[in-house]
Amino acid sequence: MMPDFDAYLAPYAARMSTSRGRTVNETASATRSEYQRDRDRIIHSTAFRRLEYKTQVFVNHEGDLFRTRLTHSIEVAQIARSLARNLMLNEDLVEAISLAHDLGHTPFGHAGQDALNACMKDYGGFEHNLQSLRVVDTLEQRYGAFDGLNLTFETREGILKHCSLSNAQRLGELGRRFIEKKQPSLEAQLANLADEIAYNNHDIDDGLRSGLLTEQQMDEVSLFARYRAEVERLFPGIGGRRAINETVRRMINALVEDLIKTSLANIHDAGVSSVDEVRDAPPLIGFSEAMKSQAQELKRFLRTNLYQHYLVNRMTSKARRIVTDLFDIFIDGPQLLPSDYQLSGQDTPEQARKVADYIAGMTDRYAMREYRRLFAVDEI
Repeated sequence: MMPDFDAYLAPYAARMSTSRGRTVNETASATRSEYQRDRDRIIHSTAFRRLEYKTQVFVNHEGDLFRTRLTHSIEVAQIARSLARNLMLNEDLVEAISLAHDLGHTPFGHAGQDALNACMKDYGGFEHNLQSLRVVDTLEQRYGAFDGLNLTFETREGILKHCSLSNAQRLGELGRRFIEKKQPSLEAQLANLADEIAYNNHDIDDGLRSGLLTEQQMDEVSLFARYRAEVERLFPGIGGRRAINETVRRMINALVEDLIKTSLANIHDAGVSSVDEVRDAPPLIGFSEAMKSQAQELKRFLRTNLYQHYLVNRMTSKARRIVTDLFDIFIDGPQLLPSDYQLSGQDTPEQARKVADYIAGMTDRYAMREYRRLFAVDEI
């Protein structure tokens, strides 16, 4: 007999029994929930494996211990599952969303995305959330009965965090909430904030490891300074990586506990008892005002001192040149592309989208190799 996968969920959680299903109907699994199946399909996808060699902040070749899109996604999933369990939400759904949220990200992080968006400005633009959806809906080729991974509506909804009205109008049911100004499931809201918790705190770790940030600089951030002082009080004489690790994990714990407490209060005050009521309510997953202010202070600090550091900017400049030059040479000469990405007609916008698919699917090191093959006279 199939287990009752919904037995321990709160009334406001996403449930298999109320799922809007898949685009192509499939026979249900006898051993796994539909959201488990989504998670498993994501983990086995080609796009997921490529995340191992895609930049988070530091390009992959700059060091073996820096986060990549893959390790970041795993860390997001871990935080999200912990949050979901405490809120009695659907852990399998929130894990699937977390693991899939960056599948459409370009090589070289946000620098690559910004460059590709600029290249695509006359062809509909480029946004990595939409590209992640395109990956799971169309680009993955693993099944005989359909393109993509044929994920459930709820997982696809969670992947699509942002969307312009013009794009929403082309997405049918999936885009309706952006037009009607409704909310996604609590699981989708939670995965979004788990992403924020993960990258803010782990970028501190990577920034300190790289030497681009110092502990003295970090003491300007109230959240870090508070837990750094606590670590020094509890462990006199501690230093180095152990002190940083102890501090960062306490910061994560503080953010997680605040989010759980605040979200439970928001859910209670809203009186929601179903997913449909969640969609009609204001956002319910969030931090307290005090914690939100501290998290924003941390984000501003990282933007100024890490993401805009001159050494990061140097790699950002290189990344933009690589992506832009690759796009230009491919759009001018589609015959240089692998055959799967060439169109036989003269549909320039569609060919441009194919070029964007090809570039977005590259890892950092593949993009650099492709650039050398195309532009270096001593490469073949």
